[in-house]
Amino acid sequence: MKTRILNLIKIALKAIVLNKMRTLLTMLGIIIGVASVIAMLAIGEGSKKSIKDEISKMGSNMINIRPGADMRGGVRMGGSEMQSLKLEDYEALKEKATLLSYVTPQVNGSGQSINGANNWPTSIYGVSPEYLDIKIWELSEGSMFTSAEVKSAAKVAVVGKTVVENLFPNGEDPIGKMIRFNSIPFKIIGVLEEKGESNFGQDQDDIIIAPYTTVQKRILAIDYIQSIVASAVSEEEAEAAVDEITTILREQHHIGSNDDDDFNVFSMDELISTFSSTSEMLTVLLVAIASISLLIGGIGIMNIMYVSVKERTREIGLRMAVGAKGTDILLQFLIEAVLISVTGGIIGVLLGFGATLFIQGVLGWPTIITPYSVIISFAVCAITGIFFGWYPARKAAVLDPISALRYE
Repeated sequence: MKTRILNLIKIALKAIVLNKMRTLLTMLGIIIGVASVIAMLAIGEGSKKSIKDEISKMGSNMINIRPGADMRGGVRMGGSEMQSLKLEDYEALKEKATLLSYVTPQVNGSGQSINGANNWPTSIYGVSPEYLDIKIWELSEGSMFTSAEVKSAAKVAVVGKTVVENLFPNGEDPIGKMIRFNSIPFKIIGVLEEKGESNFGQDQDDIIIAPYTTVQKRILAIDYIQSIVASAVSEEEAEAAVDEITTILREQHHIGSNDDDDFNVFSMDELISTFSSTSEMLTVLLVAIASISLLIGGIGIMNIMYVSVKERTREIGLRMAVGAKGTDILLQFLIEAVLISVTGGIIGVLLGFGATLFIQGVLGWPTIITPYSVIISFAVCAITGIFFGWYPARKAAVLDPISALRYE
């Protein structure tokens, strides 16, 4: 049996070599299809990892708590219009939560920052000193404000690189300098490490950070907080931390078991999951489009095998006349189809690797080639060869030897 299969493989290889150009043209559909599938899957996996890394940079296991929407006078209010979060909620979370490593209230507003003749439109965030730990943000110089400065509503600020570059264009040291934000003076005590632009197009360095008490009283003139930002003790505990926060705040707000929350809690896992699912859908769509080439390649194999059977009808009749069985003829043409398909698959994989390296190196897109994409491609190639090669091979196997020998 083994010798028989080896002989059939030799015959199939000889037939392929004798028609090199025709075989190569037949392989083109498979080659392009496999290369496209590998490249598309690599782009999809790379984008998912890039999204996850980018969101992780936004904060260490970060959890956001914002006011929820409720009904007032029959009108549903947006979260930004509500005032359901108070400093007491922040204090309760800080005191009772066991799955949070850091918690900070957050208020923010937009306006003009001014230094002499230089001004720059930016945003100011009022937070507690724990904010930098939550956001995994270091200082390039100076220091963060203290809890005592928060308590006294001190007019001190930590600024991002973009603000420094626009307010101090001549390269002066900003530490200790006074700037104004919407006419309120602030003393710069620290400069944040540069983070650059996020994948979502946001300049993360265009920011001023000040004590939340100062921003509340002097900038916004409010007594509530716009949101609470927290960090779970670990990524694994993030979902449990969300449940713990929900329980504490429901109790704090005296919400009944049948009533809706007047706040929303979001973890980074939810955000990552949302973006990843979107990325997966796009990847599936791209792979589906690329797979059309594989289908076309399979039809090409079927077509060329039909032509091959037609051209070699006398050869088939002669082989049958000297004792070859129908299964031998079927296996011969089936092996030929599979060899064409798998060879095209190998070339396609190499081309796919090359295309992926080109996309990453020249276009700068994040890509990751996974083993399963190569395995899937080879499996599809083998199945394509068998599926599209079976019918022509079966047709060759059932030829009448006498009619085949008479065929002109």
